[in-house]
Amino acid sequence: MKAKTYITIAGVFSVFFIQVFAQDGLIKEAETAYMQEDYNKAIELYEETLKSNGTSAGIYYNLGNAYYRANRIAPAILNYERALLLDPGNGDIRFNLQMAREKTTDKIEPVGEFFLVKWIRSLQNKGNADSWAMLGIVSFLLLIFCLLLFFFSRWIRMKKVGFYLGIVCLLVVIITNVFAKNQKDEIVNHTHAIVFSSTVTVKSSPDASGTDLFILHEGTKVFIKSSLGNWKEIELEDGNVGWLPGKDIEII
Repeated sequence: MKAKTYITIAGVFSVFFIQVFAQDGLIKEAETAYMQEDYNKAIELYEETLKSNGTSAGIYYNLGNAYYRANRIAPAILNYERALLLDPGNGDIRFNLQMAREKTTDKIEPVGEFFLVKWIRSLQNKGNADSWAMLGIVSFLLLIFCLLLFFFSRWIRMKKVGFYLGIVCLLVVIITNVFAKNQKDEIVNHTHAIVFSSTVTVKSSPDASGTDLFILHEGTKVFIKSSLGNWKEIELEDGNVGWLPGKDIEII
């Protein structure tokens, strides 16, 4: 049983989404380096691939795996988070991200959420912006069909079907568009970051003379509330707020 569990976990940290760039020479080199446990070379090649091919959930995921294997936890978490932005419904990414977070120093307990809000967010994360937008388009076309059925059908039963099914389609159109917008905003606005310094003291004001509030360690995720010069006002999942230098964090 233990051996099976080990194999499963090890498998999750293997190179993933290879088919996306199967024809890319850099990817093949990176895969080879990873399999040979030359993680630093794999990191270099994956980073170069992102520069030349653009963003990709698969490449971010593989890069996160290479950083994790190289015991560089903050960059691993950063790339898992970036992969999750593009593919929020991917269970492997979430699993590896959680394993990386367990290696961080700061254990922050999130503020309790109303169960309905938590459920809605979980549902939203089942898909990305594109998939929700596509579902919204399909639902809109079905809504048009239902309207035609309701207005032009000669049978009362079909009119009822068109009416009630149309209401369902309308609700789906609204929900999917809201989900798609929220997912798109997450990607565009870049409101979260990862602490990259080994330790950073969070201040009460955006200057070095501010009162020390608390200390954060590398790998911790923060929400960026505002900016002032080279300082960022951040908020933790437990509600604590303060200021730290922008050089100590990396935007997701």
